[in-house]
Amino acid sequence: MSNPDVALRVMHLTTVDMSLELLLGPQLDAVMGCGGEVIAVSAPGPYQAELARRGITVESLAFSTRRADLRADLRTMVEFWSVLRRHRPTVLHTHNPKPGLYGRVLGRLAGVPVVVNTVHGLYATTDDRWSKRAAVYALEWLASWCSDAELVQNPEDLAVMVRWPGRRRRQRLHLLGNGVDVERFASADPAAGRTWRQHWGVADDEVLIGAVGRLVAEKGYVELFAAVEHLPGVRLVVIGGQDPDKADALAPEVVARAREAGVIMAGFQTDMAGVYAAMDIFVLASHREGFPRAAMEA
Repeated sequence: MSNPDVALRVMHLTTVDMSLELLLGPQLDAVMGCGGEVIAVSAPGPYQAELARRGITVESLAFSTRRADLRADLRTMVEFWSVLRRHRPTVLHTHNPKPGLYGRVLGRLAGVPVVVNTVHGLYATTDDRWSKRAAVYALEWLASWCSDAELVQNPEDLAVMVRWPGRRRRQRLHLLGNGVDVERFASADPAAGRTWRQHWGVADDEVLIGAVGRLVAEKGYVELFAAVEHLPGVRLVVIGGQDPDKADALAPEVVARAREAGVIMAGFQTDMAGVYAAMDIFVLASHREGFPRAAMEA
């Protein structure tokens, strides 16, 4: 139960706890630093213990999932309604497509004073079929009426959203952009890069190409694997974990073939400054991105 004596209670809602810790960590700490309370809401995961250790209130949505599952989504909404009623935040900040949709609507129905949503990237592009674009844009348009502010990371997404009807709704749109700790990556130690290359068995005269992202098809891995397969003197390292909840998760046989072809599947890593220092070339092969943090880090 939240502390009723705290004037500012900010609830962040995401699909998974990794987003709360790795992407939103500084935002959560900033609220704590000014004497506010933070409630972090997501599916259960390994990062929740670290969030709790820092004094953040953690709530798990047992049925929350990335995949399309109407029954699980309805159960998640019931869970989240209970969380809202229990904590009664002064600010609800939603992220990701599904939490952004049901979170904004339920937050407004629950009487949360301020509802904010960050658009990390519209899940439809101009290359998608019209039916997908219509569905995605219509749901985003409807949900945006429930928020007090829409923080958009990508200028191209903002250009799309300002064309949607509703003057009052358009006034809530704000270009947020994205950013990284420049000093952390600009001062990367070359020795750390050499250590990673040795760990992966990459020779000094080999060109190491790196890609960072979850192992899903929309990150362009299938095309990237094919592109590097027959390049002599070139190795590819992939930094990122499996995401089995996604419909386009890479099949085990695709990953196995890539390994057999010499692709280094390095999994999730925390020493990203050192990892980037090991690369000769960074590639962002995604079919769709909001405002890619990995590219800025590299």
